[in-house]
Amino acid sequence: MNILEFIKQPWPWYVAGPLIGLTVPTLLIIGNKAFGLSSSLRHICASCVPADIPLFNYDWKKESWNLFFVAGITIGGFLAATFLDNPNPVEVAPATATLLNSYGITDFNDLLPAQVFNWENLFTMRGLIFFVIGGFMIGFGTRYANGCTSGHSITGLSNLQWPSLVATIAFMVGGFISANFFVPLIFKLF
Repeated sequence: MNILEFIKQPWPWYVAGPLIGLTVPTLLIIGNKAFGLSSSLRHICASCVPADIPLFNYDWKKESWNLFFVAGITIGGFLAATFLDNPNPVEVAPATATLLNSYGITDFNDLLPAQVFNWENLFTMRGLIFFVIGGFMIGFGTRYANGCTSGHSITGLSNLQWPSLVATIAFMVGGFISANFFVPLIFKLF
């Protein structure tokens, strides 16, 4: 097996998890305590918006490394999708496949099921709920919680921050409720 074939295969949790976990000590070694993608949006706004808005009135240049991190995620995602595409269908647990089949999702060839994530669905009621309302709620929740899931659940918990524990519990509860109540309801109604 060559290196390209090795990289193309899914990485197990015991490799990916520790790599994510090493993010926090690395940030602490280089002197940063904040990590998250939502803070990058704040830095972009602080660089473009006049400084008379209190939320954006800080030295964003000190945190510019975060913008390079987001650029790296974007470039890495493009490179992975273009050159590291795994031609095998996505492996879905039989119980999950049965549940998804009951929602009308039968195509597991791509990472995102085409029966849900396509341009035609954007202009349906289901698309309005999933993409527009859901996207707004994610953005609002991120701002309301003063951070995103990666910032609170990776960095905040590692730094023993009480608000991050509360936010992470809220993320998990919200995810369980959405996955087990709202998503089935939306698929039944629309």
